[in-house]
Amino acid sequence: MDNTILIIAGIAIGALIGFIIAKMLERSNASKLIKSAKKSAAAIVKEANAEGESIKKDKILQAKEKFLELKAEHEKVIMSRDKKMSDAEKRIRDKESQVSSELSKTKKLNAQIEEKSNDFDHRLEVLEKKQSELDKLHKSQVEQLEVISSLSADEAKQQLVESLKGEAKSDAMAYIQDKMEEAKLTAQQEAKKIIINTIQRIGTEEAVDNCVSVFNIESDDVKGRIIGREGRNIRAIEAATGVEIIVDDTPEAIILSCFDSVRREVARLSLHKLVTDGRIHPARIEEVVKKTQKQIEQEIIEVGKRTVIDLGIHGLHPELIKMVGRMKYRSSYGQNLLQHSREVAKLCGVMAAELGLNPKLAKRAGLLHDIGKVPDAEADMETPHAILGMQWAEKFGEKPDVCNAIGAHHDEIEMKSLLSPIIQVCDAISGARPGARRQVLDSYIQRLKDLEEIAFGFNGVKKAYAIQAGRELRVIVESEKVSDQNAADLSFNISQKIQTDMTYPGQVKVTVIRETRAINIAK
Repeated sequence: MDNTILIIAGIAIGALIGFIIAKMLERSNASKLIKSAKKSAAAIVKEANAEGESIKKDKILQAKEKFLELKAEHEKVIMSRDKKMSDAEKRIRDKESQVSSELSKTKKLNAQIEEKSNDFDHRLEVLEKKQSELDKLHKSQVEQLEVISSLSADEAKQQLVESLKGEAKSDAMAYIQDKMEEAKLTAQQEAKKIIINTIQRIGTEEAVDNCVSVFNIESDDVKGRIIGREGRNIRAIEAATGVEIIVDDTPEAIILSCFDSVRREVARLSLHKLVTDGRIHPARIEEVVKKTQKQIEQEIIEVGKRTVIDLGIHGLHPELIKMVGRMKYRSSYGQNLLQHSREVAKLCGVMAAELGLNPKLAKRAGLLHDIGKVPDAEADMETPHAILGMQWAEKFGEKPDVCNAIGAHHDEIEMKSLLSPIIQVCDAISGARPGARRQVLDSYIQRLKDLEEIAFGFNGVKKAYAIQAGRELRVIVESEKVSDQNAADLSFNISQKIQTDMTYPGQVKVTVIRETRAINIAK
């Protein structure tokens, strides 16, 4: 028991001694740390003082430099202000000297003006005296003239006014005549310019239609089937269509002849359907022809609608649209009527726009101007096509200007609106251009011969050639018999002779050529 207590006491004493020793060691370490911290703090303070001194010196130097810069700028500003002030003082001195010189001049001018004013007053007094003397003299002369002429001053004045009126009237008439001639020349030039511009802006095609159509077949065996037993099939086709069918030795072809293009087209399509189907007999022929006729009628309406839409024409009566479609199957001198009417409509629209008129109304009249050429069964064939077209246009509610333009485009009636001459001119342009219409060869050759014969009918003509399809006549004359002046007169006389004696489309240009040749031979 005592040993245990001693052991426990020894352990406690040992622990106490260890604790005391640990505390003593901690105190010694803390004192060392405090000393090292004081040393480092002193070093940091010393370094901070050194850096502060250097920063202070730098800031002082920067402040001095800034001060010097501001001082230099201030001196510059002061110098510029001094310069401006000196310049302003100089300008003021110059102006003062100028004003003083102008004042001196003004004084001199005032003196001169005053002197001239006095002189003017003196002259005015003299003129007034002379004027009074002249008035007295004029009055006495007027009295003497009244006594001599036995007329008063008012009567003489009236006679003078009447004479001046007559002279002024004659001068005015001469002036008006000159201006009218000048206006005519200007109007002709402007009209030619508008027509040329209109023609240049329209693209056209040449005539290709005729009175026959060729139906091609695969072999000659089909010809016999089309003719039929004892010709009954071909007679049935001709009776149903009104077309003459020519079956000759032409290989693999049958000719359809008829002046009515609609009938020719019906016959061609019917034959095509019959040959394709293979069943060719009179009953079948009548059935196919009826169906084809209905198809063509529907196609005519569609063509009319497309044409009206393409030209931008609205509100046209359905019957007129149908007539427009029928134009596709009509021709005049080989020129397709629908193409001609479309071309005239476009020309009219362009020309009306150039003249400041309504282009839509002009297109309408241009498209309908030849509807009288596609008459129905009830139409009077003796009525001119222009009058017939005008009557139809009136019947289907077209405007009076359009109706008048249709009826007057061949001068059958009087023109009452500006659209009428436009339609007439555009119709002539479309029909008279080269390639538009086709003539019979014999009449064409005869027209060329007549042109040359007219030229040979004048004295001094050596040679004459009709060229450009009869649109130009070139005449070569003998230089010994025809002078330069006579050549111009000869060209005019030939053109007048052609104009009065011949009928032709468009115009004929007459060119007279006169030349002198001197030939020598060097040997």
